[in-house]
Amino acid sequence: MRSRLILCRPFRLRFAGLVLRVLALSVPVIAPSGLTAQPMQLPGAAGSAPVGTPVAPPPPAGQPGAGQLPGTPRPPSAPAVRAVADDAVVGQALMHQGTSGRLVMERRPGGYGLRFSAEGFQINNLLEPCGVSFGDQAVPLESLGRPAGLPRFRLQSSVCPIVFDVLNNALLVVEPQTPCVIEAAQCRLTPRGLWGPDARGLVALARDIEKERARAESQVREGFRQLGVQGGNDERRDVAREQASFSSEREQICREFAREASHSFCAAKVTEARAASVRARLTKGAGEPDARR
Repeated sequence: MRSRLILCRPFRLRFAGLVLRVLALSVPVIAPSGLTAQPMQLPGAAGSAPVGTPVAPPPPAGQPGAGQLPGTPRPPSAPAVRAVADDAVVGQALMHQGTSGRLVMERRPGGYGLRFSAEGFQINNLLEPCGVSFGDQAVPLESLGRPAGLPRFRLQSSVCPIVFDVLNNALLVVEPQTPCVIEAAQCRLTPRGLWGPDARGLVALARDIEKERARAESQVREGFRQLGVQGGNDERRDVAREQASFSSEREQICREFAREASHSFCAAKVTEARAASVRARLTKGAGEPDARR
């Protein structure tokens, strides 16, 4: 036998009111016309731009930023440095420390050659000067690429195979580290260092040289800063030490350049060489080799 629930009239009215209130809570509220409900955002989700906000198109493929996710840090950019061509000093007569010897780079079939003469001191008497000429014909040069961001060549000579980087209006001889001993002439040569124009003509250009030096120093500072950004703690410490020691290294190279205090030519060129070297290290992996010397 089924049992039936019988409600009296007052209770039925109260029960009906309760049901209506429950139904009212479950019905979504429709915003008035002209108002837009804000969507819920999860933590970390990017906000959507209002309707009508211009949206920048993605960068074309191959340009910086293409293929990068939002918020991905871009790799540091290498500072721009003045480009140096392989033949930047072809035909120019350059002197060691701006005062002695003679070095002229020439074109020859299949590449370049060097007319080279240098001054030094006798093997048995380091106070007695001597001189050595490497012949009337240009000695062939071997191209070594751009390991320090500049054109590098080696003189194909068994007695003094100097290695140098080409700069604008100068050559920086980086090897050999020790003097060349020419037994046939009983002469000891030290060709390492900067070969540039006759120093007597550089004083009149001092103002322009100083501008070039300031530009190169700015490039070196920016390059070292970018190297520090790329590396970890150990690399940052190494870069800081290298940056701190650069001034003393430059001073050591340029201390014997004639009239350096009057024109700063050597300092400007050595700084340009370091700027190119640092840039080459920053762009390693983009087709350029490591440039540490």
